Amino acid sequence: MEIKRSQVASITFNNEKVLPCDYVLSTMPMKDLFTASKAYWSKNTLLIAQNLQYRDFITVGILIEKSHVTRELIDNWIYIQEPGVNVGRIQVFNNWSPFLVKQENAIWLGLEFFCKESDDLWKMKDNDLIDLSVKELQQIDLINSSDIMDSIVARVPKAYPVYFGESYKQFKILQDEIDPIQNLFLIGRNGMHRYNNQDHSMLTAKEAAEQIISGKVDKSKICNINVDDEYHEEK
Repeated sequence: MEIKRSQVASITFNNEKVLPCDYVLSTMPMKDLFTASKAYWSKNTLLIAQNLQYRDFITVGILIEKSHVTRELIDNWIYIQEPGVNVGRIQVFNNWSPFLVKQENAIWLGLEFFCKESDDLWKMKDNDLIDLSVKELQQIDLINSSDIMDSIVARVPKAYPVYFGESYKQFKILQDEIDPIQNLFLIGRNGMHRYNNQDHSMLTAKEAAEQIISGKVDKSKICNINVDDEYHEEK
């Protein structure tokens, strides 16, 4: 990304193609955004950005016959407190919507593992992660069979921006440096390095779009979304 006179002039993609910009709305991790435009920033600013910390995330989807599940699952998410297992949370996709599962006699379970890209867990082969997931489902007595119908592994790097570390203590420096870039709008969870949910992330995009259309730019309004909100997910 090339920045000139407090404006994003162009972005480069596919390592070679250059696209001039009127506006840029960025959802990429702030760490990567500063690196992608490193020629513009001071060494200190760049160092702060590059040392921002994240938590990575793996979901292993397991499709299994309902008859092999040991109890009725009525929740969307189940937080796992059992010692001796790696899984931290389980999603029951059927409970989000029955239309997510084609087979009437089946249930999709999504085992969620919180980790870092440097962890051995992240580096495991997909088949090994699937085997581990089935084993742990049996270990916590959620299923009574290792006979699964289907499976899938999804790795999500930088899923959770975190609020600790020396760089985060200096986060305001990054905001003060990047806000004056007139045509650059940071939105979403990673774009803002804020643990927004989906609704708040969409609101930041909506606010940015409205400011671009109106020509009345006030980036503090984007930053203030979800600062003091009380938010409840209701059935």
